[in-house]
Amino acid sequence: MAFGDIVEEQGLGLFQILLVLLLSIPALLVPSHNFIQNFSAGVPEHRCRIWEVTNGSDTSNRMADLLRAFIPVDGDGKLQTCQRYAHPQWHLLKVNSTAANVSVMETEPCRDGWEYDQSVFTSTIITEWDLVCDRRSLKQFAQSIFMGGVLVGAFVYGGLADRFGRRTILLWSFLQIAGMGTGAAFSPNFIAYCVFRFLTGMGISGFILNDLSLCQEWIPARFRAMVVTLQAYLVTFGQPLLAGVAYVVREWRWLQLFSSLPFFIFFLYTWWLPESARWLIVNNKYESALKHLNRVTNFNKKQEKIQMMSLERLQKETQMDKPAVSTRHSIIDLFRSAAMCRITCCLTLVWFSTSFAFFAMAMDLQKFGLSIYLVQVIFGLIDVPFKLLAALSVTYVGRRFGQASCLILAGMLILASIAVPQDMQTVQITLSVLGKGSLASSILIAYVYSTELFPTVIRQTGMGFTQMMFRFGAMVSPLLMMAKDYVSFLPLVIFGVVALVAGVSVFLLPETLGVSLPDTIEQVQRRKLSSLDDF
Repeated sequence: MAFGDIVEEQGLGLFQILLVLLLSIPALLVPSHNFIQNFSAGVPEHRCRIWEVTNGSDTSNRMADLLRAFIPVDGDGKLQTCQRYAHPQWHLLKVNSTAANVSVMETEPCRDGWEYDQSVFTSTIITEWDLVCDRRSLKQFAQSIFMGGVLVGAFVYGGLADRFGRRTILLWSFLQIAGMGTGAAFSPNFIAYCVFRFLTGMGISGFILNDLSLCQEWIPARFRAMVVTLQAYLVTFGQPLLAGVAYVVREWRWLQLFSSLPFFIFFLYTWWLPESARWLIVNNKYESALKHLNRVTNFNKKQEKIQMMSLERLQKETQMDKPAVSTRHSIIDLFRSAAMCRITCCLTLVWFSTSFAFFAMAMDLQKFGLSIYLVQVIFGLIDVPFKLLAALSVTYVGRRFGQASCLILAGMLILASIAVPQDMQTVQITLSVLGKGSLASSILIAYVYSTELFPTVIRQTGMGFTQMMFRFGAMVSPLLMMAKDYVSFLPLVIFGVVALVAGVSVFLLPETLGVSLPDTIEQVQRRKLSSLDDF
């Protein structure tokens, strides 16, 4: 009996249930790091600090009147946020006085700092380091630094996991998230904060990659989509969880701690989990693989089949693919053969196009003008019905059809929103919500599909590479959004067209529904050739 047969025979036993549960709980806190800057970097209402007014004993109403003599107002009658008068304009306090000639009044930047409204955010990195006005771009820079860490982590930890094992890198990733996330909470300055956030992002990437693979390589093929769906839903519910915690914890340093400290607990209990036996086998570690197989079957009380598997028998079962198994693989192997090159290129486009628009929508919640906490909850829960449809699609229809449908639908919705007039806000919001839901579904399916397309010997390298492209799309997206200042519809056109092209390219991939995970590149090539008739 081969290893794959043993896994299928075990079914979803007690061990598999505990494994999935323990590795799925941390997924609840992934949004707490991906989207934490919606709150920790929230921009409150602010104005120039005026010492003459701030240090006075006037009431708040009187203070508001006095500020008109120090700070110019905009077209809506609100105090400007980045300018103050060079000299007090006391005549503006007179009854019926106007600032019609304000253009001739000399102004200057806020040389004494800013005063911030604390009704929504008690403290953020914006208020702590004055990241407003000419320094406002540093907010997006900090988020880009975090996504850059996730990108680098996908590249680094993908290859390391194929060499040193899923469990080893997963343990390190949990420890890195906990340590660096805590370090970010105690950052003395903005530069230190960015460094800690970069390293936290690397840990998040290593966790996502190896958490999923360790689950997938211990459970039968028929349950893989179910497990990915469970983890995807936990990530979804992690968004309203983040909103709830942020609503209670208004200090950004405490919020950062609440998001990071639980990973110390995840690090401790992950020591109980075994390494992937599938990875051990393809790396010729037969004794360790047999030891873990015995442990799992004893735990599940299904020892009959494993008793027929000796060390010699286990080695013999993999003898056919031994030359390929004993070879060290690198990222070059993702493109060395025609089959692997096609899989890698198509999945790269899928991951890049999905994140391209998704993170642009999810990281700018203040633009809606509603409670940021409410918007975060809505944005999280809106994914529930879409991910349910995606789960049903990949389970009963197929991975290829579901992946292509989500991307093509998202592209069509994005392009359709261009033709909607600005005054039809309800229609625009509806199209945006549907597009975002489709992209969330695309992410869910892509995790299932990618894991099943890459072989075990290079699965983490392949997942790391595609995840790197996913994060690269998240980094490029804010830069593209800047183009709307020159051509308002250009970003939407590019988002929509790229999604459509990616959706069509999915039809070049084989279907993997009900197919065992491939272990070697040769198996991928044979499966690829056998699926050409499906195109």
